[in-house]
Amino acid sequence: MGDHSSLVTTLGGVALFILGMSMASENLQKIAADRIRDIVTTLAKKPFWGLGLGVGLTMILQSSGAVTSLLVGLGSAGVIGTQQVMSVILGSAIGSSLVVQVLSFDILRFGLPFFAISFFVFWFSKRRIVKTCAAAAMGFGLLFYGLEVIRLGTEELRNVEIFQTFIKALSATPLYTVLLTAFFTALVASSAVTISIGMLLTLHGIITLEDAMYWIFGANIGTTATALIASAGGNYVGRQVAWAHTFYKVASVALFIPFSPYIAEFFSSGQPTRDVANINTAFNLAAALIFYPFLGYGARLIERLFPPSPHEMQFSVKYLNKKDWESPSVVLAHAEREALRMADIVTSMIEDSLKMFRTDDPELVENMRRRDDRADLLARELNLYLAQQIDQAPDGIREQMLKLMYFVTDLEAAADVVDNQLLELAQKKHHFKVDFSEDGWRELNELSSAVGQIAHMAIACFQTQDKDLAAKVIFHKRNIRRLEQKMRESHMTRLVKGTPESIRTSSIHLDVLGEYRRIVGLLSNHVYSLLKDSDPYGLLPRRE
Repeated sequence: MGDHSSLVTTLGGVALFILGMSMASENLQKIAADRIRDIVTTLAKKPFWGLGLGVGLTMILQSSGAVTSLLVGLGSAGVIGTQQVMSVILGSAIGSSLVVQVLSFDILRFGLPFFAISFFVFWFSKRRIVKTCAAAAMGFGLLFYGLEVIRLGTEELRNVEIFQTFIKALSATPLYTVLLTAFFTALVASSAVTISIGMLLTLHGIITLEDAMYWIFGANIGTTATALIASAGGNYVGRQVAWAHTFYKVASVALFIPFSPYIAEFFSSGQPTRDVANINTAFNLAAALIFYPFLGYGARLIERLFPPSPHEMQFSVKYLNKKDWESPSVVLAHAEREALRMADIVTSMIEDSLKMFRTDDPELVENMRRRDDRADLLARELNLYLAQQIDQAPDGIREQMLKLMYFVTDLEAAADVVDNQLLELAQKKHHFKVDFSEDGWRELNELSSAVGQIAHMAIACFQTQDKDLAAKVIFHKRNIRRLEQKMRESHMTRLVKGTPESIRTSSIHLDVLGEYRRIVGLLSNHVYSLLKDSDPYGLLPRRE
């Protein structure tokens, strides 16, 4: 193209391709939003539906590596287990091959017009959903145009002697081809890029169809790097998911690589781009069909090879025992003990929350997030444990189970306030290198201490179901509301006086006050039901 060398043209096309795929993927994820997580946790439990889910997610995210990275994240958070995601991994490989199928058709010349039309829709539209869809369409336009540029660059490369020598050396040693293309795929985080280049090289007669198969094998192995990197900061479940994906890809390649010449001959039709795409699809479909019956065995093997470390095994549910399901009263008793264990975690988070504002301590932040993960795990397990027995429980116990589920949900929400809102405010304070005024710190200490006390009181009230204690919780909750209002007024007074620290931290300070009051509201929700039939102190609001 123009005065550029064939190598620069090809690299430029690769850059456009990756940029387009990234734009399409990011904006399609915005459109899907949190629905992806909900769908994964629901469908991944059934192997057949998980297979279809893997195909669909890869078509949405435009990358099997992105799908497995998502699974690694959900696994690390304890949302899904290794056995649940095995079929999704198989499906993601099939979905990735369908993306290549689309790219193999003669649609590349429409890339630039498609990008231009999408850009003007994006530019003139005011609605967010329209802009997001247009941005995704722009990504596809760039992707197609980038592939067209790659086609032009590789067409010229066949006349470059050094490149021809390099390709011949690779063709002479298929293992080097697999390793190099795997490395390149890991670098660009997309198997579609590698396979598309191999497809175009085959089109121009630079490599044979059999050589292109080694590009396919390398691309399928290289795409596992994305998930392996994502699992590095996660727990043992995340590692198991990433390595399950890796072992599956390597085993598939090892199984089919001896038959490469015969497969190439079988699929050869004189249309190189379609032949490469068809081989990639057939390879992933055949691998999925072969390994599907052995998903359970594969999951157990991975779990044995990558067990949790002693540190990771220290925390799990302690009192929830499925053997006790025959007695609803025993189910309730065990669930209450587990809920109080969860409450201890949440109160410890509240008590340590103000420390996050004093020092920028990464260890404290990590510890806080770990405690929130534990609270999330217990909340999920508790609600599942109770939900599976609530329909068979007598009316009185069923009502208590419902109350416990509501209480657990409020505890989880309080933990999320600390881990998300307060932690974010603390990081914002440290980022801008600002500090509260002396009076501001005194007020926050007072409020934090009061919130910690009412948290213990509210949890004790749930444990004892004491109406006098419930009345005290409501009384102190209203005091918190008055205290927060008084502190807001004090802060405004300091603003009027021009106190520098108060001016610099105003929005953070006011938000912290509001989040502490929100925590009190969440932990106090359950006490009102204790007084709904008997309110000796007249604390509940009266309706005329």
